[in-house]
Amino acid sequence: DFLCISLVNGFIQLRYNLGDKTIILQTFQKVCTNGSIWHSLKAGRVGNEGYLDLDGVNITHKVSPGMNALDTHTDFFVGGVSSLNLVNLMAVENEPSGFTGCIREVVINNRELKLTVTDPTGGANVGDCDGTVCGYAVCKNNGTCQVENSGFSCSCPHEWTGSTCEQSIHCSQHRCGSQALCIPQPTSFSYSCMCALGWSGKYCDSKIHFFIAKFVGNSYIKYTDPYYGKRDLQYSRISLNFTTNQSEGLIVWMGKGEDEDNDFLAIGLANGTLKVVINLGERISVPLIHSNYFSCCDERWHFVTVVQNQTCIKVYLDEELILFEDIDPHRKYTALNYGGICYFGGFEIGREVNTVTTGLFHKEFIGKIKDVVLFQDSKKIQLMKAEGYNVYNGNYRN
Repeated sequence: DFLCISLVNGFIQLRYNLGDKTIILQTFQKVCTNGSIWHSLKAGRVGNEGYLDLDGVNITHKVSPGMNALDTHTDFFVGGVSSLNLVNLMAVENEPSGFTGCIREVVINNRELKLTVTDPTGGANVGDCDGTVCGYAVCKNNGTCQVENSGFSCSCPHEWTGSTCEQSIHCSQHRCGSQALCIPQPTSFSYSCMCALGWSGKYCDSKIHFFIAKFVGNSYIKYTDPYYGKRDLQYSRISLNFTTNQSEGLIVWMGKGEDEDNDFLAIGLANGTLKVVINLGERISVPLIHSNYFSCCDERWHFVTVVQNQTCIKVYLDEELILFEDIDPHRKYTALNYGGICYFGGFEIGREVNTVTTGLFHKEFIGKIKDVVLFQDSKKIQLMKAEGYNVYNGNYRN
């Protein structure tokens, strides 16, 4: 499998192969080659349907049903490759050659690559395209970079300040407490404080302790399993109690949630019913959906348990077995390599649930969670000792 974007006789060309045949898309207009104009390029595919957008002009290509997953398992190359032998002959029209020009702001699956010296795993013969200390995006939030004798300076828009325009003027003198985040409120010329786990109050200066975690949206807890290295990942189990009045929301995500190679087990609500999704490494997410609609968003406490025995999945709701399915009778992948990471309620600030889960779940969880147990552990995990934000004390009826 491969996906390749190249410049061919002045035109941008996209080629991809999902295992059955090579699909080719090419722009109608040529790109400017005098080096003075930046072009915006978007390319990719959804299932087996490809798209290519150059400076706002979009073309798509629909193909007959077939393969719909890109299984590369290789390094990702920008501008060239370490050896021309790595290039599939069907990926380019002519003899493969490296790109000459400037590339910036590379975003893959909604994550920007850091094209720096330290972040890539390797590279050669790459220089600074700007040629000055300003470089690309040194000044944040649309600030303007100016070269100075001592380096550079940023001219900031009126609502931003700091050496690189990184701070809102509304947060320049904030009173948010320990580990809290200052959230600017431009319309009211003020700010609010988002509290780290274990803190509350207007300025996050009141220490709290709880056994029941209350999620209000834009909340999350990230728990790292200290026993992950000793787990038998072919036999996983998680159980918890939850209550909510919402019909949508991600309750728990066992997995790193970083890219499509990560295994995961997810529990949440979709259209008012319980939804469990598991991926053991085949990049095919198998959703298991309870048929009893609106049974979980009645503001009552519900007890859910998900048991993974290799590829056999059992889901219990309020002690009743509601789902039982063998997601891969061939037993190709049998272990849940979740990396020891469990998210509750959502993901880190700025990471949207709909994006991270690729549409499997649409919203953060709003409600309460308690009594979380992993595998066959004798003790409940202590959510208070994890990391997170915007989580409140749910011990009381509020």
